[in-house]
Amino acid sequence: MYKVFVNDYPIILTDNQNISTNYKKINFEESTILKLVGTLFNNNSTGFCLICSDLEQSWSIFQSKFEIQKAAGGKVLNLKNEVLFIYRFNKWDLPKGKLEIGESIKECAVREVEEECGIYNLTIQKKLPTTYHIFKREGKTILKITYWFLMNTNFDDVLKPQKEEDITEAVFKNDAEIKSALKNSYQNIKLLF
Repeated sequence: MYKVFVNDYPIILTDNQNISTNYKKINFEESTILKLVGTLFNNNSTGFCLICSDLEQSWSIFQSKFEIQKAAGGKVLNLKNEVLFIYRFNKWDLPKGKLEIGESIKECAVREVEEECGIYNLTIQKKLPTTYHIFKREGKTILKITYWFLMNTNFDDVLKPQKEEDITEAVFKNDAEIKSALKNSYQNIKLLF
């Protein structure tokens, strides 16, 4: 199953014919992809579930309709088991960024967390679910594929949000603060908790 968000509304691709969902079920057809994405961009639906006969083939076709942008980031835990969040564009998010040429996904994840938060001493523990969302920029419709990693750090210094990336805060949050932050976050970030 793949879950792609457009304006925080999902398009679910699945080969489970009997999936239980509140979203409108539609048989996967190549011709409907851009129409469905447009519907979600216009906030005219809360989501769709595409039933696929061959999930991987349908996923390849789906991806082919968009420019692909790969990114990586981290869900970082400190010694108090708090999670590192950034505040950007009036939403709580996790640090992440675009993959550079010649860089591995893991290198990108560590570099982006370090750059966006002024942190160091990061150790990758394991891979987390990959998230997908579609956005528009400069007349292009882009499918962003973000690879996530659970990281640990013993960092105990002042965090420095990367202002030039429009990040106004970088903070570690405890369980109660996480719960509150996720009320003002993105659906794909919520999948990581």
